[in-house]
Order: sequence, then structure tokens, then C-alpha cells
Amino acid sequence: MHNDGKKYERFVASLQQAMINSETITVQKNINIELNKKIIDNCGVEREFDLYWEYELGGITYKTIIECKDYNSDISVEKIDSLIGKIKDIPDIKPIFATKRGYQIGAKTKADHNKIDLLIVREQNETDWRDKDGNPYIKIIDINIHYSPQARILKFVPRVDGNWLKENTNIDPSKPLNIEERNDRIFIDDLDGSTKYSLLELQNQLTLAHEGEYGKFEKEKIFANAFILYGDLKLKLESYKLEYIINRPIEQPLQIDFSKELIGVIEYLQKGTKKSIFRNGMIK
Repeated sequence: MHNDGKKYERFVASLQQAMINSETITVQKNINIELNKKIIDNCGVEREFDLYWEYELGGITYKTIIECKDYNSDISVEKIDSLIGKIKDIPDIKPIFATKRGYQIGAKTKADHNKIDLLIVREQNETDWRDKDGNPYIKIIDINIHYSPQARILKFVPRVDGNWLKENTNIDPSKPLNIEERNDRIFIDDLDGSTKYSLLELQNQLTLAHEGEYGKFEKEKIFANAFILYGDLKLKLESYKLEYIINRPIEQPLQIDFSKELIGVIEYLQKGTKKSIFRNGMIK
């Protein structure tokens, strides 16, 4: 299938736009890259450039173009000559050349003499995951999430002292109490044991008591001097019965692959530096 270079132009534009957006000096200027920009030169000839953007700073307009070549071989000097010919009658424009492979020696020399910046704009490779000394960066993190569920009370049946209820309240024991089933609102105050805990906290106690055990359980506890508390309600508690369940731990592997977040890389040949552009806008 014929490669018209349009996909590569959009790729270069996306990386360059990310670079522009990361610059604090231009963040308020809303600079957008235009594709296939047509400019009339001083001779009245229409010239088309792959990428173009401009902005004004200190009363001066700065214009930049990038010519993109999606070649599988190094760029020859003839391609640099062609760009020089396109811009010679367009004053005050900054030319840049981008390719994904490299440049022949003659092309580099001609570009340097004509102040044309040379870029290699490409997808990532293994060299991007090593420092200058060859030491690897972290590329993949494997995490094993281990979650131990807390015991969950399925049924809570308190037994209230009927005589105390009759002597100390006007509650009719023949009618059910309207108690909302909220484990964080129901408390047990064990005066002999000097402990006060909610049913939610009781679930944690049950979890610790069954370390390594899983399934459904029952429990009964008898009190000599305890109360069940719910809001302003206070009732003398004789005992309670519990049904509860403890589920097996859940293990879930998780892999974080940073390479999937790396969109592409720009190498600045004259500077000998490179920038990695990530999906979240981070530049490294």
C-alpha cells in the first residue's frame, strides 16, 4: 500500500504539540499546529509545508515549519536542498526537518550551514529504557494485590433482660424494636469486661479470631452486666447469637507497563538530546 506520509505527519504533529503545550512561556497562547499549511512566498509562489505554527512574543511573530519524511532510509542532501529552496523567499521562518531514521553526512552538513534543525521523531525502542551508561529504567511493574475480606455478620440476635426492660422502660416487649441495621451504630457496652465496641468493630475481632479459617460460623456470648446501645436507646443485654462468614482472601495480579504510556520520542541531533512524550502529557 502506498505511503503518502500523512500518518507520520500527524504523529510528528502530536508529539510536537505536546512539547509546545509543556512550555510554560507559551501555555497562555493557545498555539496549534497546522497540517499542510500553504504560504505565499515573496515571489507570489504558493508553498506547502507539512507542519506550521506561529506565536507572538514581545511584539515579534515567530513562525516555524517542519518537513516530515516517513522514509526507511537516511535523508539525503537533496531533500535538504529542496527545503532550502522552498523557504528562501519566505523571510523570518524557522525550518525544521523530521524523519524516523537518520540523515546522511552531506544532509547534516548542509542543514547546519543553513540553520535547519534536524529531528528524528520515532516510536520507542529499547534504547529509550536505558540511561547513557546502559543501566535499565523500570519499564514494567508486576503487583500482586492480596486482599483479606473482613468477617461479615449475617445475623445478629440479641437477648434482652425482660425484667429490666419492664422496670426501666415503657417499651412493649411483644412488639419488635425499630433498629436500623447499621453495624457502625449498634454498640455493646460490656461493663464487666470494661469494653465497648460496635458491631463493625466486632467483625474485625472475629476476623482476627479466625486467622487462616474461612467459611460460615456461629457464636454465642453471655453477659453478666452489659448493655446494647443504639442512639438514645439503652437495653440490658443478657446474650447475643451471631451468624457470620469469612471469605477467602482475594488475589489479583496487576501489571503496570510504562511502555504503553510512551507515545513517541524526539531526538534533537544538533543538541545531542532527546525527549520522551507520554500520554498524560509528561515530557522526560
